[in-house]
Amino acid sequence: MRWDNLFDDLEGQLEHELNAEEVDLRAEEERLRLGRLSLRDRLTSLAAGRGGAVLATGAAGNGAARSGAARSRAGILRIALVSGETITLRPTTFGRDWLAADLLDAPTLGAQCVLPLAAIAGVIVSAAEVPVSLAAEPDRAARLVDRIGLSFVLRDLCRRRSSLEVHTRTGLLTGTIDRVGRDHMDLALHAAGTLRRAAEVHQYRIVPLAEIQLVRLS
Repeated sequence: MRWDNLFDDLEGQLEHELNAEEVDLRAEEERLRLGRLSLRDRLTSLAAGRGGAVLATGAAGNGAARSGAARSRAGILRIALVSGETITLRPTTFGRDWLAADLLDAPTLGAQCVLPLAAIAGVIVSAAEVPVSLAAEPDRAARLVDRIGLSFVLRDLCRRRSSLEVHTRTGLLTGTIDRVGRDHMDLALHAAGTLRRAAEVHQYRIVPLAEIQLVRLS
């Protein structure tokens, strides 16, 4: 019986050590995964999973009423910009260093925008949304849109001759993009809601891309 007790004790110790080693290994793998996460990774997870997180927290409360509210908020992000402004938006596309979204703030409700990720000062989340944002997988296969940079999007807006509101560190500019370089763009300034005609243009501005906080499509 003493030998049996000894072997049982040794077996229990070995099992405990193996389990502890496995727990440590998983914890280290999780630390490494979190260390590879980018802001873009967490934003894409929030945009895809916010509705599920809200549903999960609402299920313990008022059921159908909270579930309906959760569905209406699915994919919505509250973003604090480096300018100090806070905006609410629903992302539609994520590029390499930007996102396109529907603006949900009055009086811009229904407008579309392009937001450089470098202009984000913070993302306002609830306690339930933190684990949702951390569920991102940094090693997922990149799609074509994942490699498209901000300058490519601005060149497309230039080609379309779109009238824009460009929010910069120094203020709001309204006009049309004439051309886009590697790290800057030329903006013909004219009144919002008017077409880019020579008679309407009151100034030409070379704007560094790093100065752009938000581009709102008029």
